[in-house]
Amino acid sequence: MATEVQTKNITNLLASLPEDQRHRVADRWRVHQQREALIQRPSFWKRLWLFLTLIGPGILVMIADNDAGGVITYAQTGAAYGIGFFIPFLILMVPVAYVVQEMTVRLGAVTHRGHAEMIWGRYGPFWGAFSLFDLVVANILTLVTEFIGITIGMKMFGVPAVWSALGGFLIVAGVLLFLRYHTWERVALWVAVGNLIFVPLAIASHPHWGQVVRALGSWHIPAGIAVSGFVYVILANLGTTIAPWMLFFQQSSVVDKGLTEKDIPIGQADTAIGTILMELVAIALVTLTGSWVYGLSGAGDFGIHRIMAALVHSPIGSVGTALFGLGLVEAGLIAAIAITASTFWAVGEALKLPRGINLRPQHALPFYLSGLLGTALAALIVLIPHAPLGFLNLTVQVVASIFMPAAMMFLLMLLNDHEIMGQHVNRPWQNMAAFSIVGLLIIANGLYGFTVVFPHAL
Repeated sequence: MATEVQTKNITNLLASLPEDQRHRVADRWRVHQQREALIQRPSFWKRLWLFLTLIGPGILVMIADNDAGGVITYAQTGAAYGIGFFIPFLILMVPVAYVVQEMTVRLGAVTHRGHAEMIWGRYGPFWGAFSLFDLVVANILTLVTEFIGITIGMKMFGVPAVWSALGGFLIVAGVLLFLRYHTWERVALWVAVGNLIFVPLAIASHPHWGQVVRALGSWHIPAGIAVSGFVYVILANLGTTIAPWMLFFQQSSVVDKGLTEKDIPIGQADTAIGTILMELVAIALVTLTGSWVYGLSGAGDFGIHRIMAALVHSPIGSVGTALFGLGLVEAGLIAAIAITASTFWAVGEALKLPRGINLRPQHALPFYLSGLLGTALAALIVLIPHAPLGFLNLTVQVVASIFMPAAMMFLLMLLNDHEIMGQHVNRPWQNMAAFSIVGLLIIANGLYGFTVVFPHAL
């Protein structure tokens, strides 16, 4: 009887709420019912079902971070420098990525506010506009790399760039405009599974596993390298591991999904799983190209076209290279969906627009246009004749790493605000880890700037 009354009350409540809140409350009610069922009759399967219901934002943001630009960056990294330095480096990136993104889980679950909304509300319109400008510029540049990957991948199958760019844009717009949050998240996660194709490709290439093991035990910088170029690639790898859009995406995704303080442990597990999957794919890519492209004449200057042409002559052959191309398309699509969503949320929160991916387009057109216009612009930029796409891809990752310290400082100030976070405020070890990451970014950026101004000093 009590359950029937509760259900009737929830139904009446839903009818009185705005559309975005209605869907969010309905999702939370569904989770509440799962919790009640678990309490009344505990079982492994009910516990697993609740876990599977609540995960998503962490896995999605991390897999999307292995975007087309990231795939190209890792492939070029392995081709230029092999595996001796960058496989241990990428393993080091596992705790880096987790520490950064775990903070967004706690912030979203405790405040029920998106990242842009928190910055504008806590630090005022000047810093809010600064962070929003930072994000939107970085997002448009990053989206360019996604469409580079989509067009290059589809070119392998004879599809002209104009049609692949248009098709990619329409898929991104269709998923975000016409699917509710719960549905589009699950669709995006199924698309993200394709990102794992690079792992079996690396295994099928029969890499020199002895060299991989030795790299783990003797982390070293390749001899005779140009320091400025090497630091540039380190920055690019940092930029594709942690980026400003990831903060905005995961926090707003946690809010739209409706996670609460009770759900923080599951959100943390979700982020940890995503981090491991992300770095597994990154290591697979560096292993693949570091084993079969590194050492070829001029490999340090290879773009993704030449890398893929070289992989045809590796053990994966033409079929494996075609799968590599499909993986590139998938990586571009999944990241374009996530990055466009992060722009939706940030602009909507900043301008106090009706917002939420649960809203139908006719009820929130300004919210959706804020992201889709930038995505359309990125698709058009890729179609510019003779654009230096390979150079642009690495540069975008470097720009992301340059923008990241400012984004991190806002995040850290919010996580250390006892009034906002209460008992979930950052612990000392979390602050030490986070400030170490900021320091690493600043040092790497400063070193790169020094090598640009004084190219012969090192």
